[in-house]
Amino acid sequence: MTMLRSLLFVLVFYLSSAVILLLGSPLLFGPRAWAMKGLKFHALTSIWWMRVICGTRLEVRGREHLPQGPALIASKHQSAWDTFGLVPLTRDPAMVMKQELLAIPFYGWFSRKFEMIPIKREAGPRALREMAREAAKRAAQGRDVVIFPEGTRRAPGAPPAYRPGIILLYEELRIPCVPVALNSGLFWSRRSLIRRPGTIVVEFLEPIPPGLPRKVFLAQLEERIETATARLTGLKPAVPINPVPARQAF
Repeated sequence: MTMLRSLLFVLVFYLSSAVILLLGSPLLFGPRAWAMKGLKFHALTSIWWMRVICGTRLEVRGREHLPQGPALIASKHQSAWDTFGLVPLTRDPAMVMKQELLAIPFYGWFSRKFEMIPIKREAGPRALREMAREAAKRAAQGRDVVIFPEGTRRAPGAPPAYRPGIILLYEELRIPCVPVALNSGLFWSRRSLIRRPGTIVVEFLEPIPPGLPRKVFLAQLEERIETATARLTGLKPAVPINPVPARQAF
């Protein structure tokens, strides 16, 4: 039954996404705020379909930790769910994303319209500096800057591997950093069609104030995210991997 529901959800998810993209195409020519409402509509629709078809609910904790002004949202990344599930939970999010995704028709066009923050990871330090400049522009507009500090999805329980991009953004933006723990990988696994019933929990943790030394900041960020994620997944905290030095590529 789980497999049948999963296959039905995958079919409905991609069909509804295609329909929303096509019908929402005129939003490419309107104000960005209208396009962002379309993005949030797609996210909420997808979350609803997952609950109705797969029995996977969403619980959000710690909203009181989100500041009134712009914040650097640093989230654990376990699943493709995270790329849309966090959208309606944050204020006017500008997400850091891979540059190559901009080449995808419709998806890339809308990402440009949303003014997301692309990064060409193989370009090294130059790409990091460009990412930071773009992120500063978004934060100056009052938007939340959303980044997955590990740069890619990691299975629940996998050792963390935090990348230097989060350090650079923290130092350059000078705004509070809100760590985010979640357990989405238990229900929407990497490289799998299975969508399991249960409750995806997204937890916004206590903000880290700006201005801390980079080692202190990274230690606090990793400790808070990994400890809370272990609690949400029921798995023991994995042995951390030393982060890549900031001077190396993202």
